[in-house]
Amino acid sequence: MNEIQALILGLLQGLTEFLPVSSSGHLEIGNAVLGVKTGNNLLFAVTVHVATVLSTLVVFRKDILKLLTDLFAFQWNESTQYVFKLLFSALPVLVLGVFFAEQIEQFFTGNLFLVGSMLLITAGLLAFAHFAKKRNSQITWGKAFIIGIAQALAVMPGISRSGATIATGLLLGTKKDEVARFSFLMVLVPILGAAFLDLVGGDFTEESTVGTIPLLVGFITAFISGLLACSLMIRVVKRGKLIYFAVYCLIVGLIAIFAA
Repeated sequence: MNEIQALILGLLQGLTEFLPVSSSGHLEIGNAVLGVKTGNNLLFAVTVHVATVLSTLVVFRKDILKLLTDLFAFQWNESTQYVFKLLFSALPVLVLGVFFAEQIEQFFTGNLFLVGSMLLITAGLLAFAHFAKKRNSQITWGKAFIIGIAQALAVMPGISRSGATIATGLLLGTKKDEVARFSFLMVLVPILGAAFLDLVGGDFTEESTVGTIPLLVGFITAFISGLLACSLMIRVVKRGKLIYFAVYCLIVGLIAIFAA
């Protein structure tokens, strides 16, 4: 992988991790177009994912600081309950990651037909959420788990994690700003967990890694684009403009299917 490829893939990761268009799907498309086999570049994948986690921490730094401060007060307050709801929502993806990791990896083979089909599902979810009746309820334990199931289903390349979780939350009647906040904070646990497992059990031989410069380029690009995308997505959800991303996913999905 050279610097230009790292720049493009880092940009794709940063933007599409938060925009409801599927980062995994776009990376699969990007890999196919660029001819990059990133399945063997585990360190690069871990690096750009950590970069997007850091961008989330920066955008929600005040929220995270308050949650941690209240959590370590060791009282069953609102913040403590919120943190445990975040952890509760991670259970479905944890089960998939622990027991079905090998089966999931088989979907990441550059199959553009599969990616395109899943992008059409993302488009449908976003469209349903756009036209759903708007309500203003809070995140309950039940909603947290259902949104967690949506996040687990988003392991499929082409199903947007943020799109699936935000759309599910809106369909359940959750407030727009609340579901956006929950969606972006809930991803911290699975991404950090997956990165840790990759670092512990991954293949980091010389043939399976990329150079230092491409890693830095990918990290910086993913971090900066992640900051912009995360901030943009919060505004998009509040204004109810998800339908534009539904149209985008529909178009890209059809292109991927016909190009397969």
